[in-house]
Amino acid sequence: MTAVRAIVAFLAVSVALVLQVTLFPHLAWQGIVPNLCLLVVVAAALTRGPQFAAVLGFAAGVTLDLAPPADHVAGRWALALVVVGYVAGRMRQDVRPSATAVVATVAASSFVGTSVFALSGLVLRDPAMAVPDLLEVILVAVAWDVLLTPLVLPLVMAMFHRLEPARNP
Repeated sequence: MTAVRAIVAFLAVSVALVLQVTLFPHLAWQGIVPNLCLLVVVAAALTRGPQFAAVLGFAAGVTLDLAPPADHVAGRWALALVVVGYVAGRMRQDVRPSATAVVATVAASSFVGTSVFALSGLVLRDPAMAVPDLLEVILVAVAWDVLLTPLVLPLVMAMFHRLEPARNP
């Protein structure tokens, strides 16, 4: 990973995290905010591949776990976003993906990431929630992430694509 790519990835995650914890709580839908860090990881996965996205997912997850007002056991978002980065990165193609493929990848990634986070909470009993409540949270989170996909992913994917070195045929 080049230094420029690392700095840009750090800045993208930082901006997403700041917006996620400061602006979006005021726009929460049933107390649930969109996961902008997840969207940055998915954009990196579709552009750079699973290895880069998994590392970025870990970094984004740790920062999300430690950023106030975190009220859960640290490491849950890190685990979820590593899984998201790897799985979404496996969807990477050498050509630009279609809009439908991007939205489907975001929906699947949001479902997987939020489910891993929720299930790890059930295992750790942090916080104690009923399964029907968790299913509602997962569905609302997927809806939020899909709604913000057209606004976030094209910009972040273009940024990561621009940082990608040209491939030799």
